[in-house]
Amino acid sequence: MGLFRTRSAAVYGIEAHLIDVEVDLYNSGSARDFITVGMPDLAVRESRERIKSALMNSGFGYPSKAVTINLAPANVRKEGPGFDLPMALGILGAMGTLHRSDQHLSIGELSLDGAVRPIRGALSIAVCARERNVRNVIVPFENVAEAAVVDGVNVYGVKHIAEAVGVINEPTKFEPTNATVDGSRQADYPDFSDVRGQTTAKRALEVAAAGGHNVLLVGPPGSGKTMLAKRLAGILPALTFEESIETTQIHSVAGQLARGHGLLRLRPFRSPHHTVSDAGLIGGGSGTPRPGEASLAHHGVLFLDEFPEFARNVLEQLRQPMEEGAVTIARANSTTRFPARFMLVAAMNPCPCGFHGDPTRECRCTPGIIQRYLAKISGPMLDRIDLHIEVPAVAYKDLRAPDAAASSDHYRHRVEGARDRQQARGYYNAHIPSAHLRTHCALDEAGERTLEMAVRRMGLSARAHDRILKVARTIADLDGKDAVSAKHLAEAVQYRSLDRTYWN
Repeated sequence: MGLFRTRSAAVYGIEAHLIDVEVDLYNSGSARDFITVGMPDLAVRESRERIKSALMNSGFGYPSKAVTINLAPANVRKEGPGFDLPMALGILGAMGTLHRSDQHLSIGELSLDGAVRPIRGALSIAVCARERNVRNVIVPFENVAEAAVVDGVNVYGVKHIAEAVGVINEPTKFEPTNATVDGSRQADYPDFSDVRGQTTAKRALEVAAAGGHNVLLVGPPGSGKTMLAKRLAGILPALTFEESIETTQIHSVAGQLARGHGLLRLRPFRSPHHTVSDAGLIGGGSGTPRPGEASLAHHGVLFLDEFPEFARNVLEQLRQPMEEGAVTIARANSTTRFPARFMLVAAMNPCPCGFHGDPTRECRCTPGIIQRYLAKISGPMLDRIDLHIEVPAVAYKDLRAPDAAASSDHYRHRVEGARDRQQARGYYNAHIPSAHLRTHCALDEAGERTLEMAVRRMGLSARAHDRILKVARTIADLDGKDAVSAKHLAEAVQYRSLDRTYWN
């Protein structure tokens, strides 16, 4: 009996860091002493009662000596109940019940009867174990599907602390879980063939999907803005394995991953309400920062309906992830970075009543009211949205037309072809570095004249100039052309004209 060490991990951002759990039993004036050091939070300190009851109710007993547990390194805050299992195993090791476990990393919350409850971030913890050459990972049974996709480690899912002891003491009696990765199910998305009319908007969303561009949809209520946005993720290419890993890590850390499921194979579609807070949209919160909706939409679509109704300070915080593809949350003692490479799709009415410019219905908003409504969207935010699309009310003849609209499969095939051309360059068009813009978007004389005329007449900013070139590059890729022509530029300029119609 005495000192014993086992291993666990703590998740910060979407990365996990190895934690040594050192347990020491010693004689003291009071056998009730149970001290946890190493910057534990309240949930970790409360584990004393859970661990004691779990060990007693599982038949292992509890030491009659005082217990000191050190979570190292001591300069990093430890949060959450996931340290229950490794601390309990460390106590059993100090009692002589458990064999040496240097090659086992464990994580899990304990119930009072010894059952092991699921935790967040199991996939990140398995990745950490592989990187630190720890061969065996013990996780709650509900988390085993996500953790098992990591090659190079043996992942064991346990339902009770007695099973965790068996994995360490009698390893030949337990088999690690084999990874199963389901194929992508694009049919789970709504289909574009459901949308009547809106040919221009569909074409714009095809361009946006092909290049990873941001989109603003402007139109009256009932014109189909939300319906179009919900179908966008269905025409994006399937997630690659690496994208699935990263997306699943984020959802696991946020507690958004369904129990018993492995990798996410569908691109995320997130649609937060306009009352969302800045921490809810960008990430943060008290204690350890958590990913927000922007990160949960990583490699997918972030849909903001009723765009001007979002608090302006909340929207402005989107500018960093829209440019950098990541969210950085700085605290006094740490900085956390979450991936956030999403496609933004925003939808709004042209005025508070929704009928400004509608030829069939009267708008009751005064010019001042309309301007105040539109002014909620700042110029810098508009500049970061590549395509501004008008979505008019659907005509009756289009509503009653026979089923002849193109399906999502048709659009996705074209999008995949365009993205294959972009991957040869090393990045999607929306993310072309400024230093390489002239190389990939070289213009002939007619193209130069077209772009110059657009910039002069529309008063476009330097950022808007670059966005037009990137969209034109995408249109050329959809057309199967190596060079950007005046025709491609003209269509790209068309997608920048709507903001000048309303915001000038």
